[in-house]
Amino acid sequence: MNRLTDIAYIKEVLSRHGFTFSKALGQNFLVNPSVCPKMAAMCGGSETVGVIEIGPGAGVLTAELAKVAYKVVAVELDKRLLPVLAETLSGHDNVKVVQGDAMQLDFVRLIREEFGGGEVVICANLPYYITSPVIMRLLEEKLPIRSLTVMVQKEAADRICAVPGTRAAGAISAAVHYYAEPEMLFKVSAGSFLPAPKVDSAVIRLHIRQEPPVQVTDEALFFKTVRAAFLQRRKTLANSLSAGLSMPKTEVHAILEKAGVPSAFRAEQLSMQQFAAIANVVGEGIGV
Repeated sequence: MNRLTDIAYIKEVLSRHGFTFSKALGQNFLVNPSVCPKMAAMCGGSETVGVIEIGPGAGVLTAELAKVAYKVVAVELDKRLLPVLAETLSGHDNVKVVQGDAMQLDFVRLIREEFGGGEVVICANLPYYITSPVIMRLLEEKLPIRSLTVMVQKEAADRICAVPGTRAAGAISAAVHYYAEPEMLFKVSAGSFLPAPKVDSAVIRLHIRQEPPVQVTDEALFFKTVRAAFLQRRKTLANSLSAGLSMPKTEVHAILEKAGVPSAFRAEQLSMQQFAAIANVVGEGIGV
């Protein structure tokens, strides 16, 4: 029997190393013995595809990833967990633990040094408080990866996977869809974690696009336009863009007319193509 599926054993190891959970780091370790193998099997790691894991915790998911991928590099921020991981992963020669911050780490260099030119996927059980920043950083870096499989809060998963133009969509929906094709894989109950959070989670997979689904003249301006549109999502597009882009409503109305988008629309009604059309018109010279 794999002792890492025994929560009592994990608790004992953590206690023996004097580890206590940090609320500031949003530490909720994935310990469910059925969830980890499922997540590992669906992340895309294989005999020819390596895996970068972010936030291995006590190494329960890491051990499962090591069974499916030829190499796993686990990035852990908390130095206190390094001796814990050294013990729990001692039987896996294809795992390397790297201490570092996912928001600061040079992933391009890491991939080059650890995997050479081989194919790589990323897998992570992300702390709720840093879900969007980490996902967007990984996508914006345009890393040479095939996919990103992450465990996030269920509400965040719904928002990320929502198709732009639908009621559930938000700024993160449009941003993610620009870089990837998101897919909801399965839900995970709060009891699958140690300690258990107050909300359920879900595992999603982002398939990295080779090309964006829309053509924009300025990516930064596109994302700025999207954020502005959702800044006051209950207001009309004309009002939210005027406030978010600090532009007179007369200019905003002219932009929307030229882009072929009704001023009375709300951000959640816009497709990726409509967001791109607005941003491209803004980029033609009407100041922001």
